[in-house]
Amino acid sequence: MIRKIIAFIGLMIPLCAGAIDNPPEPVPPRVSIFSTTTDWAALTGLPLRQFRGKFSWTNSDVSRGLVLYYLDAFPCYGEADSVRIWLGPNKQSEGILRLVCVHAPKTISFTWRNATRDADQAESTGILNCPVTGEYELNIDISKCTRGPDWKEYK
Repeated sequence: MIRKIIAFIGLMIPLCAGAIDNPPEPVPPRVSIFSTTTDWAALTGLPLRQFRGKFSWTNSDVSRGLVLYYLDAFPCYGEADSVRIWLGPNKQSEGILRLVCVHAPKTISFTWRNATRDADQAESTGILNCPVTGEYELNIDISKCTRGPDWKEYK
């Protein structure tokens, strides 16, 4: 019995030494993201109102399709079920953009990626910054949007 224990320890020492020389990579903690719970109406004294995004684009703007996810930013936050929009060729689209704001925004930002209509949620490319016109119906012309940095450029 003692021989088995000594043999086991003899096998474990090299394995443990290898683990010390090559420690495992630390796993970064996962972060849960929750939408803001700040009562902007109370903080600003301005009433919250609902706004709806209306997009315009050409086939050359989207080629096979463009998936957009609205990025919350003052003075607006996106309603949970209406922040993903797919724009496709020939004026096809899916999804709506509904925002709750203290006033109409002048610009809004999306994370974006090129994808077909039924593509699953996947990693996006980067930020798309878009000028906005209109009051309750927000007009967003994709050809006037500017690409911000891609995610790999963030540090």
